[in-house]
Amino acid sequence: MPALARPSLPDVLYIPEYMANWPWPRAINPHYEEVKAESNAWFRSFRPFNARSQHAFEKCDFEHLRTGCDLMNLFFVIDEYTDVEPAHVVREMVDVVIDALNNPNKPRPEGEILLGEIARQFWALAIKTATPTSQKHMIEAFTDYLNSVVQQAEDRDDNRWRTLDEYFANRRENIGARPSYVPMELDLNLTDDIFYHPVITELSIYIADLIILGNDIASFNKEQATGDDRHNILSIAMRQFDTDYDGAIAWAVNYHQEVETKFLDGLKRVPSFGAEVDRQLQQYIYGLANWPRCNDCWNFESGRYFGKRGLEYQKTRRVPRLPKVARSYRENDLHREEVEIPLVEQLETAT
Repeated sequence: MPALARPSLPDVLYIPEYMANWPWPRAINPHYEEVKAESNAWFRSFRPFNARSQHAFEKCDFEHLRTGCDLMNLFFVIDEYTDVEPAHVVREMVDVVIDALNNPNKPRPEGEILLGEIARQFWALAIKTATPTSQKHMIEAFTDYLNSVVQQAEDRDDNRWRTLDEYFANRRENIGARPSYVPMELDLNLTDDIFYHPVITELSIYIADLIILGNDIASFNKEQATGDDRHNILSIAMRQFDTDYDGAIAWAVNYHQEVETKFLDGLKRVPSFGAEVDRQLQQYIYGLANWPRCNDCWNFESGRYFGKRGLEYQKTRRVPRLPKVARSYRENDLHREEVEIPLVEQLETAT
């Protein structure tokens, strides 16, 4: 795609209520706070970040519920460690994680990057209560996710801009949606002929697309400030359609509505596999349908993208544009345990 001048951004970014018509309301597990504390204590024990970055991480509030919480922590550290590295280093990192997930009872080598032991412990605990089919699906989904992380690093190295179709193909794996579905089936026995049935696969792709759109709309302001917006659907839409921020937002909201309709129509085509399997599949599909709402609530409530003013912005839908930092935090020499994770409050005063 040829180089194009980036359009200027408005001083205030408008975020439409793209989830206004989604039928599934906000719901939270009653054991969440207790299990979150256990998961975070486990994660902190690794000391994966320096003190300031650990504080930034903890501003992002995230037996099967524990697996889900641990998985979010694992995603976060993989994301932060790999985002600042070239592709060949990212490949080495993800190979360590893949090996750890496939060998959860094997001690990790002395001096290995911390990701290996975090992944090993995560999966060693998870498989104690996970059905064999869900274990298989997690390994498959997480491996595909990790390989897509390498592809993203290659895009950074090559200064590559993807088209929207190319971006969706990568981002559906890269956003981690498929591994995030697995905690919803840890107590289920969905064999491959059911789990990978074309209609179920289609529904899972629609949910991934809704998560991508919601995530990229919410994260755009922070990413444009830090110079990390090349891998964001709004930046790609502005570039591909030669439009401005408002034009990209209008396209994203319209596409979001199209995908919502496709998902709801797809529900009518779910086949029957017998009473017991249908019950399990209904539980799994409910979890899928809840994910876009979960993602939207987290975007505004966690502090990762909007700092302390997330709930305010969720109501007003207007967010002051963050100033661009003089030097991207990804351009510094801090890696692994010293990687820098900027707070939105820091970016608000950056020069």
